[in-house]
Amino acid sequence: MSDDLHLSDVQSLRERARQHVENGAVTESYSANREEVLRLLNESLATELVCTLRYKRHYFMATGLNAKAAADEFLEHAVQEAEHADRLAERIVQLGGEPEFNPDVLSRLSHAQYVAGNTLKEMVYEDLVAERIAIDSYREIIQYLGDKDPTTRRIFEDILAQEEEHADDMADILKDL
Repeated sequence: MSDDLHLSDVQSLRERARQHVENGAVTESYSANREEVLRLLNESLATELVCTLRYKRHYFMATGLNAKAAADEFLEHAVQEAEHADRLAERIVQLGGEPEFNPDVLSRLSHAQYVAGNTLKEMVYEDLVAERIAIDSYREIIQYLGDKDPTTRRIFEDILAQEEEHADDMADILKDL
């Protein structure tokens, strides 16, 4: 541990808390580039919303022999992707930003593409590709954030774990098709 690291005394903590109180959760000790973090959060929000919509489409469009099992997974994943979007939007607001929900902008910001797929196999394949994009993207964001914004990093770590589960689910279904 570095010798220059020290804990603030209570009086200093109290005084700092009263400075720039309009910044809410963003205190003087926040060391990340807030504008860059907000950009990454909004891109990730767009990714989650695009994935939610694609999973919803696949849920309604799934047909064929293995359609029921796949459709159940599509719906479960759609709900979870929407929950991810909510967490990201909430964090954007905590950091003093505005979550981007404009449909005209979402597909441009999203890391994953909206590829509908025509057959069940194509749908599962496209969902797996999108999950793999999210996994790599979120892993890079986690590394970028490091210790500069542990709250945002933990949100991405939680989401990453679920995206990895989604990828496993899609890979398992793809094997059966």
